[in-house]
Amino acid sequence: MSDNPRSEALQSQYLTVNLAHEEYGIDILAVREIRGWTPVTRIPQAPHYVLGVLNLRGAIVPVIDMRLRFGLEREAYGATTVTVIITVAGRNFGVVVDAVSDVLDVAADAVRPVPDMGTTVDTEYLKGLTSAGERMVLLLDVDKLLQPQDAQMLEAALPAASDVKAVA
Repeated sequence: MSDNPRSEALQSQYLTVNLAHEEYGIDILAVREIRGWTPVTRIPQAPHYVLGVLNLRGAIVPVIDMRLRFGLEREAYGATTVTVIITVAGRNFGVVVDAVSDVLDVAADAVRPVPDMGTTVDTEYLKGLTSAGERMVLLLDVDKLLQPQDAQMLEAALPAASDVKAVA
């Protein structure tokens, strides 16, 4: 940390996670907890990237697979697969990632804008890029991971989820 309080105020911390050999940063202020992968209960007619829901100390939390959300190929869950519980707009939800890496301090002036990738690459989930040594970290805009219509659909489907079996 710096001796200059002003520079500390312009820093953010990100939990870095791995997904398909890329590193992503999730604003640490949105992270509630990190859990090892456990099976979830499917929700009928949920979007393909919504794996289902889990019971988090009495609260029902939707869980999305980040690989599927980003249009990547799904892989088998392994020993390093985790569910990161994040809060967005007062709602908790889980994101399944390949692994958790580190906590990264990022100065505001070290965040670069997302380059225009044309219409073939969807960058709506990114709020910027930064480097950590030789690595490039893609900073996620967690507010855009779960669209409002998805959240409404999940809430409507939750009663049906109690009748469905857990999936691995």
